[in-house]
Amino acid sequence: MLNIQLAERVKNLPPYLFATIDKMKQEAISKGVDLIDLSIGDPDIPTLPHIVEAMKKAVEKPEHHRYPSYEGILLYREAVSQWYKKRFNVALDPKTEVLSLIGSKEGIGHIPLAFINPGDIVLVPSPGYPVYPVATLFAGGQSFIMPLIEENDFLPDLKSIPSDIMEKAKLMFINYPNNPTSAVAGKDFFANVIELASAFNIIICHDAAYSEIYYDNEKPLSFLELDRAKEVGIEFHSLSKTYNMTGWRIGFAVGNKDVIAGLGKIKTNLDSGIFQAIQEAGITALNTQDETLSEIRSIYQSRKDILYEGLKNIGILSRKPKASFYLWAKVPDGFDSSGFVSHLLENAGVLGTPGVGFGAPGEGYIRFALTQPAERISEAVQRIGKVL
Repeated sequence: MLNIQLAERVKNLPPYLFATIDKMKQEAISKGVDLIDLSIGDPDIPTLPHIVEAMKKAVEKPEHHRYPSYEGILLYREAVSQWYKKRFNVALDPKTEVLSLIGSKEGIGHIPLAFINPGDIVLVPSPGYPVYPVATLFAGGQSFIMPLIEENDFLPDLKSIPSDIMEKAKLMFINYPNNPTSAVAGKDFFANVIELASAFNIIICHDAAYSEIYYDNEKPLSFLELDRAKEVGIEFHSLSKTYNMTGWRIGFAVGNKDVIAGLGKIKTNLDSGIFQAIQEAGITALNTQDETLSEIRSIYQSRKDILYEGLKNIGILSRKPKASFYLWAKVPDGFDSSGFVSHLLENAGVLGTPGVGFGAPGEGYIRFALTQPAERISEAVQRIGKVL
């Protein structure tokens, strides 16, 4: 028998948050619990029918059954470029400034491999998407945590980062609208990020996966809308949340052509691109009329209002989200975040995500996802109220 030993990089991994949540969910279901799952950001709204129809037609085309291009078919990258121009008034060269991704998670996971040497520092927001520090670990880098606290509107305090850290930093992750806090960022913040990146030669990687889930017609900014942004970084996007296509695994990265080229080199060695039929359906998705997307936003807005007002009425405080389909709520006195999640699961059949799972600064909070129908969210509030 072989003595199988995991690599140190795998031994040092924390348990993947959402795998742990999924295990909790399956155990509850196996016990017959009528579970209301508000834990994972996986839209329950079906993929839009016209996108599904486009996929049905595309999958029958023989030319799509061979290896796809590594960087993505040009028609898809042109559609991304056109979408950016229409949505943000940002001009992109589809040949050099747009790269297809197997979902934005894949691009985020690979970007440190292109630019981080062992010992290099990556600036990582916390609480935040767990892939940022894990990708850094896989590349041999060191994460320097930028705490996101409510007193600072869940924006990192860039001035508090020590100068010696800034000198060693090679890359910074930012994410707005933010997961898990649902915070948004304005021009002043992005301008400060660009100034910092220029001064210290830091690549900015902005995760903008939730930019199209917003409320009260307050459209979030693209980082690339600001002057000189393209000089210092790139932006990651996904079709998953906007078009309810989480299982399709398609996204894109856009921005600085040299950073895009570096990420592309990693991809050509580690994957073989996205099934071209999905890319063709992705083109259809990107050309969806905003009236249709507005209907989806209205559904989330209704759910958000029910959950926010309901939790407030039973004493669980949060900021009203301006974007994303998450609500970041304070844990009641007497609980830590993991204990409160367990309490709700065991006694109310409601599953949220513990804030500490997104990083130590997330302790004291719980994240609820608006990925259940309004009536189930209303029932979840009633159940939570009964067990507090």
